[in-house]
Amino acid sequence: MFDSSEYEVAMKNAVARFENELKKIRTGRAHPDMLSTIKVEAYGEFMPLNQVASVTSADATMLLVTPFDPANIQNIAKAIREDQALGLNPSDDGHVVRVPVPPLTEERRKEIVKTASSKVEEAKVAVRNVREDARKELKNAELPEDVKKRAEKDIDELTKKFTEKIDILFKDKSAEIMAI
Repeated sequence: MFDSSEYEVAMKNAVARFENELKKIRTGRAHPDMLSTIKVEAYGEFMPLNQVASVTSADATMLLVTPFDPANIQNIAKAIREDQALGLNPSDDGHVVRVPVPPLTEERRKEIVKTASSKVEEAKVAVRNVREDARKELKNAELPEDVKKRAEKDIDELTKKFTEKIDILFKDKSAEIMAI
């Protein structure tokens, strides 16, 4: 008998990665994950922001970045400012970096949805790659033809289920982004 559970887990992981990517996409509200891609030059190396500071959401329009070492405050503000994809303008008071999150324009919202749609395709490709791996294993397995056909049908149904989940997540995120 063919066990498709490992492929189902791999597809679930692909969808989970996609969900995490969606969390990073700006929706007009301040969210600490917005800064998760920032790399800060600290101690002669580039490090993820979460390794040099804590990021919290003060309210819907403000993020507070508190450095673990106050000597890095200038570099943190500089790294956030230089990330053009975010378009944020942080300011520091010597203790924390305040990052105001301006409201999104209609044009910028559409750009963000377009960016998110490319992530949808990446997630679907990941799910399809898992399906192809399963099909290759099925092809090489020494199983009766009817078992292979049934297993292939199961894999196709899993693929369809997870691509539909990706579409639903994207639709929800798009609605969230476009909501004013």
